[in-house]
Amino acid sequence: MPVWLHILIWVAVIYIAISIALYYLQDYFLFKPEKLPKDFQFYYEHQKVEEYNIETRDGAVINGLHFMTDNPRGVVLYLKGNSKSIKGWGKYAVDFTRHGFDVIMVDYRGFGKSIGKRSQKAIKHDIQYIYNKIRERVPEKYIILYGRSLGCGFATKLASMNNPRMLVLDAPYYSLTKVTGRYMPFMPLSVILKYPMPTYKWLKYVKCPIRIIHGTNDKLIPFKSSVKLSKINPERTRLYPVIGGGHKNLNNFESYHKMLGEIINFVEQKIDLETTSLGVKHSVKK
Repeated sequence: MPVWLHILIWVAVIYIAISIALYYLQDYFLFKPEKLPKDFQFYYEHQKVEEYNIETRDGAVINGLHFMTDNPRGVVLYLKGNSKSIKGWGKYAVDFTRHGFDVIMVDYRGFGKSIGKRSQKAIKHDIQYIYNKIRERVPEKYIILYGRSLGCGFATKLASMNNPRMLVLDAPYYSLTKVTGRYMPFMPLSVILKYPMPTYKWLKYVKCPIRIIHGTNDKLIPFKSSVKLSKINPERTRLYPVIGGGHKNLNNFESYHKMLGEIINFVEQKIDLETTSLGVKHSVKK
């Protein structure tokens, strides 16, 4: 056997072995869960919180928190990123309760107190089940879906199949295949990735207003991914860049809180286009 063919065979064997390993170990690389004991007590100063556990049809248990206001104007279903648990993410609820909105946060399977076999399909079913529970008490016109990082794909899928008041995406990815492809460009991710999360495919079916917030200095999910997403459903989409913002620090920017207030309070300036320069024809000197 020629030396070059021997080398080629070994390269192919190693490539296949790595691909198989990535398939079975990808949950470990993609998700960074924090598990909490059943008796863990959530506490947030100056916030009224109620904990709940919902059992799904396949026997999983989804743990969540309901941050309550006295006279809610609506409810925000907050789908978090891929790290830790709602123990830490709960601190962001105040950014919505201060505007008079209740907040529902849930931990995905394997995070916090939530249990169950995790898969993209299972998580989609879980959040639809949670959405249905909310919809039983709150009309959809008062429900805002807020996706953060990993949660953006799930929030977009949920919005594409329902009719919420608004979809807000915070640091969204075009697809997880694209994100992971930046770090493993030579691997067959379209085949082995169990969580492709094609946000771009689902976004075109969303019928409600879409608001995208993204830091211009985000190193994990580049700002350009939001620029691409904003062009998919442009009539319903508005992009809010947080100048200098990274992936995990947008809440440290005053501009982020101003944008968020404008978004969830539905502050939109109506423009009479007939009074603007749009369509004005300038004469040419003869």
